[in-house]
Amino acid sequence: MKKLVFATNNAHKLSEVRSILAPHYEIISLAELNCFDDIPETAATLQGNALLKAEYIYKKFGVDCFADDTGLEVEALHGEPGVYSARYAGPANNAQANMQKLLQELGQNENRKACFRTVITLILGGEQFYFEGRINGRIATQPTGTAGFGYDPIFIPDGYLQSFAELGTEEKNKISHRALAVIKLTEYLQKNTEN
Repeated sequence: MKKLVFATNNAHKLSEVRSILAPHYEIISLAELNCFDDIPETAATLQGNALLKAEYIYKKFGVDCFADDTGLEVEALHGEPGVYSARYAGPANNAQANMQKLLQELGQNENRKACFRTVITLILGGEQFYFEGRINGRIATQPTGTAGFGYDPIFIPDGYLQSFAELGTEEKNKISHRALAVIKLTEYLQKNTEN
């Protein structure tokens, strides 16, 4: 089985991606690589942050790897929180505080349209490749559900009545922004790395 390093310290993301790529690739975490560095995410775009993380690992360890950055973009908030989604309410990366701030900023606004976007940067043999996944939906008026993480309890994908947190991991992994980006990554890897 081929090995790929996923440049993340987020256990939820790691678990999601492993379940999607499971039969094809062994995904190595940063901890398994003995990398406990705080990799900077200082770019102004999702693609920029994904590239920063992947380049950091590739340059330091010389291994094929990929990294992602994900943002929730709310139409009525002019695309916020976007690239700042994880630290919207401050540097603590507190999901509850982030959701509370978002709901407060949105208030009673009737335009609840939003989308989740994930950009993956893959570095394979020194070359960079990008894959994007996007899912449209709306922001609920209050959190519901206990599965998932981040903004999942307040994001209702188009075509559904339940939040990501109510749908559960298996269903979310079929339709989510990250799943769509990972599927594109998988298809690319299967076409271009099979011997």
